[in-house]
Amino acid sequence: MIRMITVSALLGAAALSALAMSMPAKADESLDKLKAQGFARIAIANEPPFTAVKADGTVSGAAPDVARAVFKKLGVNDVVASISEYGAMIPGLQAGRHDVVTAGLFMKPERCNAVAYSEPVLCDAEAFLVKKGNPKGFKSYADIAKDGKATIGAPGGGTEERLALEAGVPRDRVIVVPDGQSGLKMLQDGRIDTYSLPVLSINDLVKKANDPNLEVIAPVQGAPVYCDGAAFRKNDTALRDEFDTVLAEMKKSGEFAKIVEPYGFSAQAAMSTTREKLCAAQ
Repeated sequence: MIRMITVSALLGAAALSALAMSMPAKADESLDKLKAQGFARIAIANEPPFTAVKADGTVSGAAPDVARAVFKKLGVNDVVASISEYGAMIPGLQAGRHDVVTAGLFMKPERCNAVAYSEPVLCDAEAFLVKKGNPKGFKSYADIAKDGKATIGAPGGGTEERLALEAGVPRDRVIVVPDGQSGLKMLQDGRIDTYSLPVLSINDLVKKANDPNLEVIAPVQGAPVYCDGAAFRKNDTALRDEFDTVLAEMKKSGEFAKIVEPYGFSAQAAMSTTREKLCAAQ
């Protein structure tokens, strides 16, 4: 009889514990915990420019820098990073090994079901590389389709090739380019009118080329924008909301742009979409 009562009591306690874990934590409770720690434990992948760990162990990269700035405004002085494989980040977060994931973990419906994402932080939008002044006025793949002679260079089998074809650019005006340097040279030589890659890739290409006769158009209008966000546990939505409030203030003030743009990210791309849209995308 005593054994049965003990087992029942344990089951009851376990049920209450499970219920408590499933209930959203209050933001002030979560913040108090982080303030007491003196830091937020973040998961990163050490994948520049999203995240990076310097030789001296200093945590850097665009995602940790944004998180550090937000948490500092919330009263949490710093972040401490753990390097993790992408596939292990969400399980580690759910198991309590991290307080938040800030690692270029792009929002997808299945991930949105597993974690509480902040609003977009780092985005990889599509970009056009064109001659200075954008002589043909390209802003979208549809613009290229409407121009009867315009040609676009894109990686074979890549997203940019697919987007151009879907927008109506004829197959013979979508030029398959084997690599970034080839695309750059073809544009410089006038063999194509624009070259399309993700923003980060285009920016890196232009930086290395150091050619003042080139211009980047980003983000491409109507093209998908892939974004990450700070990922919190599902029961930390209140803390996530506090994070979002500060993040929105930083975006409005320009502080956000000052952090992410030196790394090559487009602040405007992150501000052009929302968590709701990204989590609903298929």
